[in-house]
Amino acid sequence: MFYVPLAQNVNYKDDMLKRIERQSHFIGGLMLVTNAAPGALEPVLTRTLSEIDPNLTITSVRTMQQQVDRSFDQERAVAGLAGLFGSVALLLAAVGLYGVTAYTVAQRTNEIGLRMALGADRAKVMELVLRGAFQRVLIGLVAGVPLAVGAGRLIAAQLYGVSFWDPLALGVAAGSLAIAAFIAAILPAGRAAAISPMSALRAE
Repeated sequence: MFYVPLAQNVNYKDDMLKRIERQSHFIGGLMLVTNAAPGALEPVLTRTLSEIDPNLTITSVRTMQQQVDRSFDQERAVAGLAGLFGSVALLLAAVGLYGVTAYTVAQRTNEIGLRMALGADRAKVMELVLRGAFQRVLIGLVAGVPLAVGAGRLIAAQLYGVSFWDPLALGVAAGSLAIAAFIAAILPAGRAAAISPMSALRAE
């Protein structure tokens, strides 16, 4: 590697290096250290560069933070898309759990009526239904957390500064799933607790 001033030409033999050499004489950007706002600086830069060379054109003026943010637009889009897919997956899990819990309540209507006829109150019935729903959630977490850690290892190998073990992220994910599961299961549990014992015992 060697340093070549902007005005100095190097005669390369390779065609690709010649093309790179020609492109290297075009200034793609200027960095200025100043306390002035970008809006106030743009007219001054335009006038100064036009005095140096009328062919020079300013396409945009950005702060360093704006330039850094622009460099990570694609990464932010991918992260936003991943968050969207995660939200959709959480919604689908809640809908699926609601369907399974509602179906289980419908299948166990006679049992629920018998329990209530023998003295079980509504709180006990709701506890029975919620316990069954959260047992399914627990099974899903036992299977999902190791898979999430394994996927984290793959991501950590590809991205700098990303740890495969993030207890906060895993805790937030598990907590979100638990809240969604509770909301999805409380509706069938409420309907089960509202069943009349006599109607439940007569149901086929």
